[in-house]
Amino acid sequence: MALFKLIIKHRRGIALIAFLIVVENVAWILEPTLFGTLIDAFLQRSSPTVPSDKYAHIVPLIFWITAYLINSTSGTFRRRFEPRVFQKMYVELVTKIAEAGNKLGHETSKTVARAHLSQEYVTFVQYRIPEIPEQIISILGAVIALTFFDLRISLVCLLISLPLIILSSLYGRNVVKLHAELHDTYETIYDTFSKRKPEQVTTIYKTMAKLQEKIATWGAANFGIMRFVLLIIFLFVLYIAIDLDNFSLGSIYSIVAYLWTFVTSVEYIPELLESKTSLQDLSRRIETDL
Repeated sequence: MALFKLIIKHRRGIALIAFLIVVENVAWILEPTLFGTLIDAFLQRSSPTVPSDKYAHIVPLIFWITAYLINSTSGTFRRRFEPRVFQKMYVELVTKIAEAGNKLGHETSKTVARAHLSQEYVTFVQYRIPEIPEQIISILGAVIALTFFDLRISLVCLLISLPLIILSSLYGRNVVKLHAELHDTYETIYDTFSKRKPEQVTTIYKTMAKLQEKIATWGAANFGIMRFVLLIIFLFVLYIAIDLDNFSLGSIYSIVAYLWTFVTSVEYIPELLESKTSLQDLSRRIETDL
């Protein structure tokens, strides 16, 4: 609840950031289509067998440059504005954690550790939460755009997304306990240092290393399976696209660009889920005190 109140307090800044994310990614998802149209316009203009207006490429060029500038400008402004909002949140959150730790009589080690881990929470809000609508817009936008080229391509993308999402969900469940153990260990690290016993420091860091290795192993397995499945879908869809006679060179470019957008967005899901599971455990610890 305290974390939610903190977000509500800074809702105007967060709302502006959300608006910029939507604008940036809508422009981004339009760029492949506009650039593909521009390629076709240039090819038609240079073709000796196809009569065309020598200025026919101007309109698609203007549209593509406009989308590019909207994407770049909104992205630049968002990245400049984000730290102002979220660093203020971090300062307020750390202050609350310190006050709560003193009030509840927590050990200094636990309070300092939670203050440090709260940076992970703010980082998630600043970087990971914006990435969620970014990936959703990219995935849905790519699938919708591919529908206009060939319905089979978008259907295959949708069908392959379901098992990948289920796989990522199972992965997220498995790393929840590992993140909880990792945070438990981290909260004792400052007390361990204060005892000035090197062997205990070695033990605690070995424990943390093993936990991180287990998390990385789950992540690597999930990533590897996902990449293999996406490779199959990518090759299959490329075969469909290349086999179609009615596609121009510009259309082929747009299809490949949207496929790449789809693939890179879907394969990013495990990383978002890992951050989410870590945040859930961290939020539970912070909310207990605040």
